[in-house]
Amino acid sequence: MKKLILFIAIFFAMHNLTAQIYDPVSFKTSVKEVDNSSYELSITAQIDKGWHMYSQKVPANGPMPTSFVFAKSKNYTAKGGVVEPNGHEIDDPIFNMRIKLFETKAVFTQKIERKKNDAFKVKATIEFMVCNDQSCLPPTEREFVFEIPKGAAKEEVKVAETVQTDTIVPVKEDTITAEVPVKTEMKKEIVSLQKNENTAKGENIWSIFLLSFLGGLAALLTPCVFPMIPMTVSFFTKQSKNKAAGIRNALVYGVFIIIIYVALGTLVTTIFGADALNALATNVVFNLIFFLLLVVFAISFLGAFEIVLPSSWLTKVDNNSQKSGIIGIFFMALALAIVSFSCTGPIVGTLLVQSASQGGLAPVIGMFGFSLAIALPFTLFAAFPGWMNSLPKSGGWLNSVKVVLGFLELALAFKFLSNADLVLQLHLLERETFLAIWIAIFTALTFYLFGKIQLSHDSPVTHLSVGRLSFGIVVLAFTIYLIPGLWGAPLQWISGFPPPKQYSESPNGIGMSASPNIAAAILPEGAEEGPNGIMVFRDYDLGLAYAKKVNKPVMLDFTGFACVNCRKMEERVWPDPQVLSQLKNDVIVISLYVDDKRPLEEKEQITSKITGKKLKYIGQKWSEFQILKYKTNAQPYYVLIDHKGENLNQPTAYNPDIPFYTNWLKEGVGNFKK
Repeated sequence: MKKLILFIAIFFAMHNLTAQIYDPVSFKTSVKEVDNSSYELSITAQIDKGWHMYSQKVPANGPMPTSFVFAKSKNYTAKGGVVEPNGHEIDDPIFNMRIKLFETKAVFTQKIERKKNDAFKVKATIEFMVCNDQSCLPPTEREFVFEIPKGAAKEEVKVAETVQTDTIVPVKEDTITAEVPVKTEMKKEIVSLQKNENTAKGENIWSIFLLSFLGGLAALLTPCVFPMIPMTVSFFTKQSKNKAAGIRNALVYGVFIIIIYVALGTLVTTIFGADALNALATNVVFNLIFFLLLVVFAISFLGAFEIVLPSSWLTKVDNNSQKSGIIGIFFMALALAIVSFSCTGPIVGTLLVQSASQGGLAPVIGMFGFSLAIALPFTLFAAFPGWMNSLPKSGGWLNSVKVVLGFLELALAFKFLSNADLVLQLHLLERETFLAIWIAIFTALTFYLFGKIQLSHDSPVTHLSVGRLSFGIVVLAFTIYLIPGLWGAPLQWISGFPPPKQYSESPNGIGMSASPNIAAAILPEGAEEGPNGIMVFRDYDLGLAYAKKVNKPVMLDFTGFACVNCRKMEERVWPDPQVLSQLKNDVIVISLYVDDKRPLEEKEQITSKITGKKLKYIGQKWSEFQILKYKTNAQPYYVLIDHKGENLNQPTAYNPDIPFYTNWLKEGVGNFKK
C-alpha cells in the first residue's frame, strides 16, 4: 500500500490542457535553368495531413485565394503568371461551395527571363490560407528569396517587360530540382510565437508521457495485472532452455505489450486527426461525454460492475498463445491486455481522453508511456528472478488500489463537467459547489483508507498498514486544505482545476465585500471586478475608450473559461504584489473570452473573414479578432497596446515566471509613457 502515494501525483497531472498555434504548411524553393536566359522558379508547399490550401481562383464569397507577388526588378521580367498544379475540386464543408484546393503537396512555378548576365536575387511573397474540415487559420504571408547565378558571358539580353497576369495553366508533372531551404523573412512576433509553441508542445509531450507512465505503474498494482507478473515470468523461465532464452522471450513479450498499446494510441490519432482533437478542451458536448465516461470508469473501479471484453476474444487469443515462437509470445501479450482490461480499461480510457485533447501525437506518446510501465517489470523480473521474492503477496490491498483509483476518477470527472458549465456560463457548478463535491469525495476516500467505509467486495480491514495510514493522512490533509476555498482561499496547489474565484456565489469570499480599490469608486460602463480584485472590461471598444479617458495603456487578455493555463496565470502570477499593483494601477485590462457562448447581438453577427460563416457567439468575435490581428489562436495570450491599437512590446503567452511577467509589464508601460 505504500505505492498508493504515487496515485495522487497521477491525479494532479491529469489537467494540463493548453492551446496550440498551428503551422501546417512548410515551403521549399528551387531554381531550374531552362536555357541561357530563362529560369523556372518553384515554390513547393508541403501540407500536413488533414489540411489544405486553395487555388489562385476561388468563387466569390469563398476563402482567400492563394496569391503571389514577385518584386519588380531591372534584372529580369516575368513570363506569364504563376502556374499551379491540377489539384482537385471538392464541395467545401466550411464555405458550402465547390472549390479547387491542394492537399499534401503543391508546386507553384513562375518563369522569368534575365536581362543581365550578373547574378541577382528574385524576391517573392505568397499569401495563403489553410483549412481543415472544422476550421481555418488566418491568412498568412511568407517571403522567399531566389538566388539566380551569373549568366554566360554574352551581350546583355534585352527583352521587353511583360505584365504578370492571373492566367492559370495546369501543371502536368510536379518536378522539383535542386531544392534548397526557404529563406523566409518573418515578423518577430511570428518567430517568437513559433518558439513558444515548440516549447509548449515539448512540455506537453513530456507531461503526457510522465502521466501515462504513472498510470501504467498504477495499473500494475491492480488485481488484474499484479498477479500476472510472477506467473508470466515463471512461465518464460521454465519454458526456456536457458536463462538467456528466458530473458530474450520476456523482452520480446514486453516489446509486444508496448506495440499493442501504441497501436491503440495510433488508431485514435488516425481516426480523429493529429490536431483536430485539441479543440475538445472547450467543446461542451465532448466535455459532457468525457464526464459520463469517467463516472462510468469510477463506478466500475468502485466495484459496481466490471468492464470486460467479449469472452470469445479471449478464447481465440488464448488458443493462439499456445503456439511456439514469436507468434505465441505476441498472443500471450494480447491475452494480458484482454484479461486485464477490466482494470486497465478505465485507466487507458482516461489517459486517451486526456492525451487526445492535447492533439498531435499525444495519444501515441501516452500509450507508449503506459505500456512501458506495464512491460518493464516482466522484463526485469525475468532477468533477475530473485527479485520476485521481494514482491508483496497478492491480497485485498490490490482491490483497495482499484477503489482509490475510482475515487480519483470520480473527482477528475467533475473537471470536465465544470468545463462545460464554464463555457455555457450556466453557473450550475460554481466554485463553492465544485469544492463541496471534491471535499465530499476526498472525505469518503479518507474514511475508506482508515477502514471506516467498506465496500461489498473488500476484505475485512483488521489493522492499518503503515502505507495505508500514511496515504490516508495525506488525503485527509488535502481535504482539510480544500475547506478554506469555500471562503475564498486561493488554493494554488490545484489552480486550474476548480472554477475561478470570480465564478462563484461569493466572488470576494463569504462575508467579504468588494476589494477596496473598486469599492471606493463607481465602476465605469462595461467594467467589472475580475480576478484578484482587478477591474476588467469584457468589451474591447468600451475598455479602449476608458483607457483613453484615464490615459493608460491597455493589456489585452485573450483567455477562455475552460483554459487551465489562464487560471494558473491568474492564481499564481497575478497575485504577486508587483504584478498586482501594475495590473490595478498602471494598465486597463480587457479580458476577451474566446469560448464565450453567449449570443452576439444581431447587428454584430457579421460574416467571418476566416470561415465565411456568420459569427453567432461573443467568443467567436474575439477569437476571430485575435487570429486576424495577432495571427495566433493560443490562450492565454497577453498584448500591451496604446490607444491606437499598436503593440507597446512583444506579446507574451503562458509563462508562470513572475519576474519575467513583471518586467514585461514594466517595459510596456514604460514605452507608453515615452
